[in-house]
Amino acid sequence: IPIPPPHDTHFDKMSSIENIDSLASIQSQKAVVFFWAPWHEPSAPGGQIDSVVTSLAELQPTIQFYRCEAEAAPDLSMHYNVTVVPTFVLCVGNGNKVVDKIEGEDAANLTQAVSKLESYVFEEADANVTPAPDTTVTINGDEEVSKSKSAEELLEDRMESLIHASKVMLFMKGTPTAPRCGFSRQVVEILQGSGIEFGSFDILGPNDQDVRQGLKIKSDWPTYPQIYVDGELVGGLDILKEMRDEGDLAEQFGVAKQETLEERLKKLVKRSHIMLFMKGLPSAPKCGFSRQIVEILEEQNVSFDSFNILEDEEVRQGLKSFSDWPTYPQLYVSGELVGGLDIVREMKESGDLSDLLQ
Repeated sequence: IPIPPPHDTHFDKMSSIENIDSLASIQSQKAVVFFWAPWHEPSAPGGQIDSVVTSLAELQPTIQFYRCEAEAAPDLSMHYNVTVVPTFVLCVGNGNKVVDKIEGEDAANLTQAVSKLESYVFEEADANVTPAPDTTVTINGDEEVSKSKSAEELLEDRMESLIHASKVMLFMKGTPTAPRCGFSRQVVEILQGSGIEFGSFDILGPNDQDVRQGLKIKSDWPTYPQIYVDGELVGGLDILKEMRDEGDLAEQFGVAKQETLEERLKKLVKRSHIMLFMKGLPSAPKCGFSRQIVEILEEQNVSFDSFNILEDEEVRQGLKSFSDWPTYPQLYVSGELVGGLDIVREMKESGDLSDLLQ
């Protein structure tokens, strides 16, 4: 359903926010598609998130912003696998290539992602080429000389920054919540099982092949995953296994041992007698299933606690394995899984739910 832009906008043609309902409507080399729903007030016209998008559209005139009502455009929502609102799909090439996707009301992350899209360097197959960044040097306070760093220098600077991004840094295929090779998955399991907090970098990123190849030369290590501590290469999976067998990994790395994910999940499901893991908050659910289960619990006139799985990807993915339940919402009573919306609805209709929640 088309909606007009807020009355206080004053964009030029390029930075205006267009309303769309199909992929064919995306006609821009760089675009942000904002999926919203009328029942979600922050993303609806005039809401807080809508205002953030409006401001970003003003600040980034080279990027075309689009609004799409998610439930009114099921084909486009399915194309981009949109399951919650708000969702922001950042794409290039008339929407054909997704470079990032932000779920939830994370304005800071969205702003960073939009800034990164603005400086996106197109690949050889793309239509445009973005020039390398320049550095400006001021001489005697008023004379400016512009010079470009070489590609090798820029890559070296980036790799140095990445290997020092966290005390323990893992370069892997995929992400900790979605590894894309068995070796990377095993390293993640060992680090998490040892209670070690770590940063990670996905070397399969479409714009990160220079890092993938450059790090092999820099570290003189030809394979992935690679683990760094304090910017120094430790090695790969085999070396990590040997170190684990020799003793406490956290102690060898010189880091404080963190609570493991399993320990954290065990505490979370028992945080309250009735515990709901959902998308959003009871006062502002971000999907229809979560909204319905909240309504059922409120009808039962019981107090319950909740956890927004959109704000913690580790919990979101980990709880699926922990409970052997692949979807959300998930309801727990006294630390035991009850199930999702369908089961809760069936128990309400049979009268068993009120007894269980007491």
